Amino acid sequence: MITARWLEKRKPYWERLEKIVERTGRGGLKALSHAELQELGLLYRQVAADLSSVREDLTSQRTADYLNQLLGRAHNLIYMGQRSRRGGIVRFYCYTFPQLFRATFQYTLASFAIFLAAAVAGFLACLADPAFQRYFLGPRMSDTIERRQMWTHSILTVKPLASSAIMTNNLTVSFTAFAMGITAGLGTVYMMATNGLLIGVISAACWQAGMGPDLAAFVIPHGVLELPAIFIAGGGGLLIARGLLFPGSLPRRDALTVYGGEGIRLALGIIPLLFVAGIIEAFISPSALPFSAKAVFATALFGLLVLYVVRGGRTEKGVGVRE
Repeated sequence: MITARWLEKRKPYWERLEKIVERTGRGGLKALSHAELQELGLLYRQVAADLSSVREDLTSQRTADYLNQLLGRAHNLIYMGQRSRRGGIVRFYCYTFPQLFRATFQYTLASFAIFLAAAVAGFLACLADPAFQRYFLGPRMSDTIERRQMWTHSILTVKPLASSAIMTNNLTVSFTAFAMGITAGLGTVYMMATNGLLIGVISAACWQAGMGPDLAAFVIPHGVLELPAIFIAGGGGLLIARGLLFPGSLPRRDALTVYGGEGIRLALGIIPLLFVAGIIEAFISPSALPFSAKAVFATALFGLLVLYVVRGGRTEKGVGVRE
C-alpha cells in the first residue's frame, strides 16, 4: 500500500518533471539545456517506475491518473520526431493497442451506446411509420427491399474491386468519426447516431419484408469486425472531445495532446480490422454459404477479437497507457 511518507518522498521528482515539461512550451527540447535533457530522461524512468508501484494500490487511482498523464506528456516530448524502432509496428499491435483499448474502454462503450440508441430509434420509427423507411433509404433501395431482393448480390461479380471500395468506405467512415471529435464531440456523436439510425431502419425494413435472415447472413460475417472498429474510432473522437472540454488539471493544449494522442493510436489500431472486414464483406458475406456456416465463422472471428483486446499486451507494461 502506498504510504503518505512514500508520496512525500517521491512528489518532488514528479513536480520537477512537470516543470521541465512545462518549460519546453512550444520550443520543444530546444528550450532545455544539456543537463536538463539528461535530467528529463532520468526523471522519466523514475516516474515510470513510480507509476508501476502506484498502479498496484487500488486506492491511489487519482495519483495513477496524474502520473500517467505526466508520463504521456513527457513521452510525447522525448520521442517527438524520432524514427520508429525496428519492430515498432509489431509491438504497437501486440502490446500498445490492446492495452490502450482496455484503458479507454469507457469511450468505446459510450460510442457504442450512441450507435445502439440511434439504431433502436430507427427500428421503432420504421415500424411505426413505413413512410419513414422510404424517406430515409430512398425509393430505389426501398423498392428493392419490397421486392424481397438483397442489394448485395452485385458484389460477387466484382469481388476485388468491391473489396477495395468497401475498405476505403469503412476507413473513411471510421476516420471521419474520429476526426470529428475536434468539434467538441458533436461531429462524432452525429456520425455514430447517423450510422446507427441507418442500421436500425434497414433492419426494420428487411424484417417487415421477411428478409431478416438474409440481412443477418450478410452482416454477421464482416460486422463482427467492422462495427467494433467503428465504435473504437468513435471512442477516439470522444477522447479528443474530452481533452477539449474537460482538461482537468492539465492545460487545455496539453490535455488535447494527451487524449488526442490516445485517440490517434486507437484510430491507427483499427486499420487491420477494417481491411480484414472489407475482404470478408466482398468474398464471404454475400456468398451462398449457409447461415450456420457464416454464424460459426463470425463467432470464431469475434472470439479471437475479444481474446486479443482482453488478453493482448498483458505481459508487458505500456508506456503512457492508463491500465
